[in-house]
Amino acid sequence: MASLLFGLVAALCWGLHDFLVRKVSQTAPATTLLALVLLFGTLFLAPFAMIESHQAGGLRGMGFALGSGAAFVMASFGLYRAFAIGPVGLVAPICGAYPLGSLALAMAGGRAVSGAEWLAVVLVVAGIALVAGRGGGHGAAAAGGRRAAILWALMGAAGFALTFHLGQTAARAMGELSATLIARVAALALVAGALVVQRQSLAPALPRWRILALMGALDVAALGLVLASGGLSHPEYAAVSSSLFGVVTILLAWRFLGERLGPVQGAGVAVVFAGIALLGTA
Repeated sequence: MASLLFGLVAALCWGLHDFLVRKVSQTAPATTLLALVLLFGTLFLAPFAMIESHQAGGLRGMGFALGSGAAFVMASFGLYRAFAIGPVGLVAPICGAYPLGSLALAMAGGRAVSGAEWLAVVLVVAGIALVAGRGGGHGAAAAGGRRAAILWALMGAAGFALTFHLGQTAARAMGELSATLIARVAALALVAGALVVQRQSLAPALPRWRILALMGALDVAALGLVLASGGLSHPEYAAVSSSLFGVVTILLAWRFLGERLGPVQGAGVAVVFAGIALLGTA
């Protein structure tokens, strides 16, 4: 149950983060926005990670942490690009499907996954699709834009599944804060390198620095919680429950932006929580 709780709190953080992504994603290139989010997140995390006692085997975990950071760049860039060009009803269900990858990776690692667990994941993903399904398929993007949004969202989903799997393995070896910091520094280095290669400036994103700083803090908190579950039983449950971030984003838009939440979307929320309840008893 602790892994579920960690994932649910992470979903709240990422839901608010993605709500903010929707506000800034079209104001500057994704690379520049992501660079500042990663920079602020690293600055917030570093003091806490420095005081964490390093466990034996930390060097072994470093490779996994570096891989987690690279996967996180892949996931974040896919997410930012998908939200910038595609409607939420198209993007959110695809990005929110990464728990399927998390359980598949758990199976590849030798853990048996029960039918009830797979059913729970299907319920979560189906509920997210119902909640996000309003208006996602009609006129919100041209055909080419829709195809591109789908591909970026798939990239995001695959990246998140890898991020959590590799990061949780690193956290078990060296501690969650250290693993998160190394992953974050690796991600920041990759994005900074992309900025240099593309000759992009941070200037377009600087006017939004306060929002980006908040996004960095929320992102670090969420990722840290999911990686911290690596030392708990069934750490993949945190990845599954954290996928509710799409529902949180849409509920925030309903509450604060006046977007309609109809009966179908309400039923989707109920299906999501049914899946989480089933996972807690599996």
